[in-house]
Amino acid sequence: MTDTITPRSSYTRPDTAPASSPSPSIADPGPLGLAAFALTTFVLSSINAGWLKVGTTTIVIGLALFYGGLVQLAAGMWEFRKNNTFGAVAFSSYGGFWLSYAGILFFYHPAAVTLNQANHAIGFYLIAWAIFTGYMMVAALRVSAAVFAVFAALTTTFILLAIANLAIHPDVLKAGGYVGVVTAAVAWYASFAAVTNATWKRTVLPTWPAKAR
Repeated sequence: MTDTITPRSSYTRPDTAPASSPSPSIADPGPLGLAAFALTTFVLSSINAGWLKVGTTTIVIGLALFYGGLVQLAAGMWEFRKNNTFGAVAFSSYGGFWLSYAGILFFYHPAAVTLNQANHAIGFYLIAWAIFTGYMMVAALRVSAAVFAVFAALTTTFILLAIANLAIHPDVLKAGGYVGVVTAAVAWYASFAAVTNATWKRTVLPTWPAKAR
């Protein structure tokens, strides 16, 4: 006998009852936001891992602008509409991350600094994102194991990429690329599980939601 489920946001705590509203509800934007994050992360991480040539980094710009950026930002706005603070902050922030990354690729060409100094600045940029991702990882403990795994892997990715830029170490950059691919795979699974479970209206793929306390 299968258990039926009530569709809810992929980033909503399972013990949080939806607020009553006279307005019609909207579909869960979580799987869309996770998919946009996963695909963009996978392509960039493939470059960092050395699977694609470094000169092909510009292929990420389109994804960072439109899928990882604008689509994920829209998912964050819809999470605000669903009164889901965690999903709204996460998707809006990482949508902003990808838009800012595209902006760096477009506009960050400092002429008055050395390459090492430029990489040092990028390292600090990544450290700041690692800090944000780290405290979101703590909050994700109350969402689900699948979402927590995404944030744990992403925190590790940011730390490795920050070290690679600060120390100019290509092997650490490659390690960050590999962990980034793992991050993308976990995010894809979380998206796949959420959209499949919502479509089939039962738990087909587990995400191991946090238990109410």
